[in-house]
Amino acid sequence: MKAIPLERTLTQIDYLRLTRLTVRPGAPSRDQPPAIEGLEDLLAASDLVASTAVAPDVVTMYSQVLLSGPEDVVPYKLTLCYPDDAEPAQGFVSVLSPVGLSLLGLRVGSTARWQTPRGAASATVMAILFQPEASGDYTS
Repeated sequence: MKAIPLERTLTQIDYLRLTRLTVRPGAPSRDQPPAIEGLEDLLAASDLVASTAVAPDVVTMYSQVLLSGPEDVVPYKLTLCYPDDAEPAQGFVSVLSPVGLSLLGLRVGSTARWQTPRGAASATVMAILFQPEASGDYTS
């Protein structure tokens, strides 16, 4: 798995909940899916902040972001969510997907990079349209 950039910020509650996703009872660590390895790398490299202290320009869980890729004529919206809530056709992407993992903890203006079956992809975080913590929701 590629190294995760160090400039990622996670809330403490997101960190705890995401850590639970990495635990697979009875599964040897060598049998972890690549997404779990990537999540573990991200968790280890992130700066942690209290939910009440996270900057409003940081992508947190359940943030709705406006993205623009190098070939996109029109920016598009995605909401970063947990795997059970993922509905890609509705714009809800799992944090365990390549794009979801690449977005978590980034700031507005940063470029997310991930791999697809067709090769490398990227998109710039143009804006955060909704962040739970910025609206006073510190528990979602």
